[in-house]
Amino acid sequence: MTQAARSTDDAEAKLFDALEWRCIGPHRGGRVVAVAGDPVNPAVAYFGACAGGVWKTYDAGTYWENVSDGFFDTASVGAIAVADSDANVVYAGMGEACIRLDVTHGDGVYRSTDAGKTWRNMGLKDTRHISRVRIDPRDPDVVFVAALGHAFGPNQQRGIFRSKDGGENWEHVLFKSQDAGAADLSIDPNNPRLMFASIWQTRRNFWNLSSGGPDSGLWRSTDGGNTWEDISGNPGLPKGPMGRIGVAVSPAKSGRVWATVEAKDCGLYRSDDGGDTWEVVSDDRDLQGRPWYYQHVFADPQDENTVWILNYQTWKSVDGGKTFTQVSTPHGDNHDLWIDPNNPQRMVEGNDGGACVSFNGGDTWSTIYNQPTAQFYHVTADNQFPYRLYGTQQDNSAISVPSRSHKGAIPYADCYTVGSSESGYIAVHPDDPNIVISGAVGSSPGGGGNMLRYDHKTGQIRIITVWPELNVGYGAVEMKYRFQWTYPIMFSPHDPNDLYVTGNVVFRSRDQGSSWEAISPDLTRNDPTKLQPSGGPVTLDTSGAETYCTIFAFVESIHEKGVFWAGSDDGLVHISRDGGETWTEVTPPGVEPWTLISMIEASPHDPATAYIAATRYKLDDNRPMLYKTNDYGASWNEISGDLPESDFTRCIREDPGQRGLLFAGTETGIYVSSDDGGSWRSLRVNLPVAPVYDIIVKDDDLVAATHGRSFWIMDDLTQLRQLTGDVASQSVRLLKPGPAYRLAPTSGRGKPSTYKNYQLGLGAVATYTESSDVTGQTVRKLLDSGQNPPGGVRIHYWLAEQPDGDITLSFLDKDGAEIKAFTSAEPESESDDGPPEAHLTKTAGLNRFDWNIRYADAHKVPGDKTTTGALTGPKAPPGTYSVRLTVGDQSQTEEFELVKHPLVEATQEDLDAQFDMLMTLRDKLSETHDNVNRLRSVRDQVTEWSKRAAGATTSDTVSQSAEALNKKLSDIEAVLIQTDYKGARDRLTLPVTLNGKLAGLIPVVAVGDFAPPQQTYEVFRVFGERLDAQFQALEQVIDEDVAQFDTLVHELEVPAIVPRTAE
Repeated sequence: MTQAARSTDDAEAKLFDALEWRCIGPHRGGRVVAVAGDPVNPAVAYFGACAGGVWKTYDAGTYWENVSDGFFDTASVGAIAVADSDANVVYAGMGEACIRLDVTHGDGVYRSTDAGKTWRNMGLKDTRHISRVRIDPRDPDVVFVAALGHAFGPNQQRGIFRSKDGGENWEHVLFKSQDAGAADLSIDPNNPRLMFASIWQTRRNFWNLSSGGPDSGLWRSTDGGNTWEDISGNPGLPKGPMGRIGVAVSPAKSGRVWATVEAKDCGLYRSDDGGDTWEVVSDDRDLQGRPWYYQHVFADPQDENTVWILNYQTWKSVDGGKTFTQVSTPHGDNHDLWIDPNNPQRMVEGNDGGACVSFNGGDTWSTIYNQPTAQFYHVTADNQFPYRLYGTQQDNSAISVPSRSHKGAIPYADCYTVGSSESGYIAVHPDDPNIVISGAVGSSPGGGGNMLRYDHKTGQIRIITVWPELNVGYGAVEMKYRFQWTYPIMFSPHDPNDLYVTGNVVFRSRDQGSSWEAISPDLTRNDPTKLQPSGGPVTLDTSGAETYCTIFAFVESIHEKGVFWAGSDDGLVHISRDGGETWTEVTPPGVEPWTLISMIEASPHDPATAYIAATRYKLDDNRPMLYKTNDYGASWNEISGDLPESDFTRCIREDPGQRGLLFAGTETGIYVSSDDGGSWRSLRVNLPVAPVYDIIVKDDDLVAATHGRSFWIMDDLTQLRQLTGDVASQSVRLLKPGPAYRLAPTSGRGKPSTYKNYQLGLGAVATYTESSDVTGQTVRKLLDSGQNPPGGVRIHYWLAEQPDGDITLSFLDKDGAEIKAFTSAEPESESDDGPPEAHLTKTAGLNRFDWNIRYADAHKVPGDKTTTGALTGPKAPPGTYSVRLTVGDQSQTEEFELVKHPLVEATQEDLDAQFDMLMTLRDKLSETHDNVNRLRSVRDQVTEWSKRAAGATTSDTVSQSAEALNKKLSDIEAVLIQTDYKGARDRLTLPVTLNGKLAGLIPVVAVGDFAPPQQTYEVFRVFGERLDAQFQALEQVIDEDVAQFDTLVHELEVPAIVPRTAE
């Protein structure tokens, strides 16, 4: 590579540096299969999200913060453990082992030695799915990993691994076969040489989950993992084949071991002799529901007869496992439980709705509505302002989330459910955002292909399933119609009365689901061998999640009514150009059978162009697969290009605003191509590592539906579009700002608070912390609410190199007059009067600056607390503005529009009148404070000259004159400003003076977008006259009394310099 090429690559690597994603929520937890508590600090706990990294609470679950972002390369955490002997040591095993249909993989083991502040990958990357991490209670460097291995194919890196040096090196101490891995591992804390491991033979693909087989079983080691014996055939255990087994050693009684076993004779088994013999203590089928997904058992650390089983519900026995009672948790589908060995009343629990903490043995739990780890399948938006996003959340309901709010954040209270749908596509009626259609396989009644119509006006749900036949217990081969867990639903872009859904055929309804008609034949391979009941040799599991040979992707062209594209989950693509009368197979030549056609994107620019995202990851083939056609599918080109070879693709979209600008969602993030798929680069920026299942462009915003970290938005794609040109080759480039709504900024210049804050305003409940960003502006980190757009105007500028001198951004009105300017010069230090002005960054690469659209503040009186918060300059009214960037002798200017809030009824004239009035108030307040400052300056000088005359024969004359003059000045000052106000104690006790009265008028005019009330003009007139009278009085004192004093000082020859030994 040449030096020039290397410089270009380095520059392009910084091209997206200042772009930003924001999480809008919802703060409603997703699946958690790994939890752990700090053994020392009772307020500290951790959870691993199944697709969202590691989270830590410092306050017993009141709030959670992610601690793995920036360190992890995959999102799924299958196991987490904190060392009993050193709470700073934490291990995370990646890739959950509860391998339901949406399971995502991991990349080995991460270790932290500073309680989660930093992490390091310790290897075992090909384990892919880890069920348990166990640490020797005596030594944090001795650690065991139970690895399930690949969920979708055979591999060698599975079983039990041991490290004696904190993960630097690993020993493979237990391996059964390339088809079976470890599902659980338990160590006796009283005798760490004794441990039990369950081996599970399992395999998942697109059409089947198989749990159990001859390689499944229970194993024991009595020498710390050096050797292992298969004890599956020991007396009392059920005969094979076995499936998944959960195992737990009792810390409270030596020799007692619990095992919950998937087998024909399933049940909870107990051994009291260290695993030599067993007895079934409970065959209650409620404890054995869906064994491949659960089989979790936990022994109480202090009571030998107390044992917990987690599955659909949480179950507790206090009589040695004979009987169980249900313990309520905030959400069903329970997976992990950590019990404090020193205080069993303290627990941390993980379920399909998140993680929660209890201090009373499970009677009450902390909330799960503070974790933005929702797993979404798809996203759509309505046409309101602000637009709302809609999605179906795995293990929860469908939900509507606003893209912004007027509250400064997006509280969960602003979200609402739109049906019980967890699994499918979701569509909002184009003309009525109250009507939402969503797929609800697995989460509603209504038979196969469950579908719901929700009406927000009434809150009522109507089941509109195409063929409402209950089909649990048998295979898809017996179904009349086959619907996938996530089947397409869409309204026609040409006629909002046409609603389309797909099973193995395409259906249309013209009455919102009251009736349906098929408009296609079966567009799948319809292979009976792929349509058999799922579950494996031990337990059937016919939930509908594995229904195969269905249409997984569907879209109607926005250019031509009746042009349909359909892609199946078994590797076929069809097109109809006559409203469904005839269909033609147009599968790309490189797409092999049984490939999932995950998404088809009909180009918004060209009717003949379409894009496909496909994948074979459930066949253990993780390569990305993207295709493009320019001729209605007659020919295809693969455009996966330089995407990472193992980051498989889930979705693809083309930017409606720029042809050939593509976005691709993968299992770990999002990529962008500016050359129609010729090359790709990561667009993750600050987006956390997470599967991106869907992408849409809405109102020039890029929206990502992650499957583990909720919804994220990159605002204003006009900036990214400009970056796809030759920006990196330029020394300086000011990007043209997109139109900006005139809304309240979400950050400010106030000094950041030290502790948590709990309200953004009266009634606007949100918890957040504050800090200063690199520009000196205060930014908020929200802990339980979504993030608003930055507000104001965001400016991006490119600097190929860091300039030696300062740079400047100047904001100009439509006439070119400067409103405000900002520089990169190092700001002065903070004072009691507030933080310094925001400043610019000038790092090499892309920089950004947020202008809060305010004019300059009113002038201050140093130390005055009576007008705190009232000096802020007015917001600029809607209109045309420009920004000028100056770097050395280079200057660039770009225009931008400041747009009125779309829902505001005020006219331009109203908002101009509001602005004019606020400027008048600001200027009058500045004039008032200027006069106070001027008055004080005069008084200080008069006092100083009086001191200089002390001791002289003329001192009495000077002193008397000074005293009389200063009294006149102080009398004026007392009318203008309250000099005795020192703090909150004085707020309701001291009379308000004229500057306070004037400042109190500002919010009356400024709040909201309205013309000023007529009475404000009258009140201002009164205040103005009073102020003018005092200003005139001050002028008179200066012109007459100060002049006389000045003459007196000169006539009496008061010395200019008077040496003093003390004041």
